[in-house]
Amino acid sequence: MTSIVGALAPIFMLILLGWGLRARGFLTDAFWVPAERLTYYVLFPALLIANLAEAKLAGLPVAAILGAHGTATLILAGLAALVATHANRRPLRLNGAGASSLFQGIIRPNTYVGFAAAAGLFGAEGVTLTALCVALVVPLVNLLSVMGLVHFAAPKGARRGWRGMALPIITNPIIIGCLMGIALNASGLGLPPIIGPFLKVLGQASLALGLLAVGAGLEIKAIRETGPAVTLTILARLVLSPALVAALAWMMDLRGLALAVCVLYGGLPVAPNAYVLARQLGGDARLMAAIITLSTLAAAVTLAVLAALVH
Repeated sequence: MTSIVGALAPIFMLILLGWGLRARGFLTDAFWVPAERLTYYVLFPALLIANLAEAKLAGLPVAAILGAHGTATLILAGLAALVATHANRRPLRLNGAGASSLFQGIIRPNTYVGFAAAAGLFGAEGVTLTALCVALVVPLVNLLSVMGLVHFAAPKGARRGWRGMALPIITNPIIIGCLMGIALNASGLGLPPIIGPFLKVLGQASLALGLLAVGAGLEIKAIRETGPAVTLTILARLVLSPALVAALAWMMDLRGLALAVCVLYGGLPVAPNAYVLARQLGGDARLMAAIITLSTLAAAVTLAVLAALVH
């Protein structure tokens, strides 16, 4: 248990530091907004390309990992849609915007925390397996999130066509990074001599800055929004999701490190970019902020428990 705490504690210390730096005004939004963009569009894709391009994918249970996470994501989305459809009733009493935030919160994992936890607990191979989870889950979750927001939150007459839904996926830098890394790996080229070290150095900066940005994005005041909707979303994200992934992964004969990484990725807190998407597409941004903040704080405990169970 000591090794687990030692691996996970720095992650949440960085998140707490990011929150403190912003709360104290040491670094303002003039820093955090471009820093988050730099991480999302440059540093994190560099990490994915560098890792996947040189990963030894032969022998890894790629199909089982994709099957477990793909199936779990679709089941969660179905359950979330069912709840969101009836969210205007007691005890949730949510309008369409609130229902869309509940839907997003249940299915959208924080990839920064996932990579940092995998690196601390399982090393390079854990990062590679996490990248495989990301390669499937991120495109699927992006598509489902946009569909959910359009269905539940968009005003009548403002429905998006398939082009509007596909654009956030096609232009997503995380997806592009995964595809480029896998393409370099499959082609046998790997990382070029000069570009490779350059991408690795960029990638090394991604997790620390990404976690600091996660902390800076926490809205502690939004905790006042705590209610049945927030509680239900967090339980689904941090308890139901990893349990579902664990059951499916076990059924698909995943064992050892692959099983551990899959379960850990299934229990990640809600991603901060869910707030941005909610704000852009008419979701309840304040409720989304409460879900993100409380799920991140709760994950400090739940991830340690998950890691102890699967380590």
